[in-house]
Amino acid sequence: MQTFPLTLVVITYNEASCIGRCLDSVPFAAEKLVIDSGSTDDTVAIAQAHGARVVHQDWLGFGPQRNFATTQCSNDWILALDADEYLSPELADELMQRLPALMASDACAAYLRRATIFMGAPMRWYLPAMGEKMARLFHRDRARWADVRVHESLRFDGPSVTLKASFNHENNPSLPQKQIKVLRYAELKCRDWLEKGKPVRMWQTPFVYLLAFIKDYVLRLGFLDGWRGFVIAQTAASYAAYKRMRYYEMRRNPASVQYGADALLRHGIDR
Repeated sequence: MQTFPLTLVVITYNEASCIGRCLDSVPFAAEKLVIDSGSTDDTVAIAQAHGARVVHQDWLGFGPQRNFATTQCSNDWILALDADEYLSPELADELMQRLPALMASDACAAYLRRATIFMGAPMRWYLPAMGEKMARLFHRDRARWADVRVHESLRFDGPSVTLKASFNHENNPSLPQKQIKVLRYAELKCRDWLEKGKPVRMWQTPFVYLLAFIKDYVLRLGFLDGWRGFVIAQTAASYAAYKRMRYYEMRRNPASVQYGADALLRHGIDR
């Protein structure tokens, strides 16, 4: 198969169950790079068996970890995927057709559409799961990830393109995995708020919960996906409320910051 001067980058921690599928979905990348932050399962061995070069980097936070990964790439054009994501055959074909022109242009990045698989099946109506646009293909001299611990996004100021086909995201194969992820993301977000001195507004919490549920279940059409849509809306609302409660605790009892970090580390949630 033809290859292109493109680096596929995946950041990992204990992703043995899915890293091989992710790497194999981009056969046209001249380089496959895995930045691992200390996996204790077979992630590293599986990644190497599937053609990836593995670099260890202690966890820096999502934005800084992705920016570190950018410095390790051999090519200027980079495709960033998470380990639980993989290209559809249709998107792989579209990329092979469009990459030559894209790489020859002055574009900063390309938006890809992400389709979500939740509870073992694709979401059919919930809007964020139906072709959500995400900038994941970029030129490293023209774009950079935001330096935040969580909910990072690619920042650039220049032209971009949008591809039509989608890549797939197997969104947490089970609810325990989903809850662990929510807990970790909330902790990281609260630490960002703490560093910035964000005011505590606990009175907003009930309203934030209600509005978040209505947004996902009604406005984003989660209700059309049945009980799976209800679960997604409830999880999103709980996350919005929990991170405000946790931040309130951090400000009221500063010792809880380290207590929480130690507890997450013991259970393998933080690193």
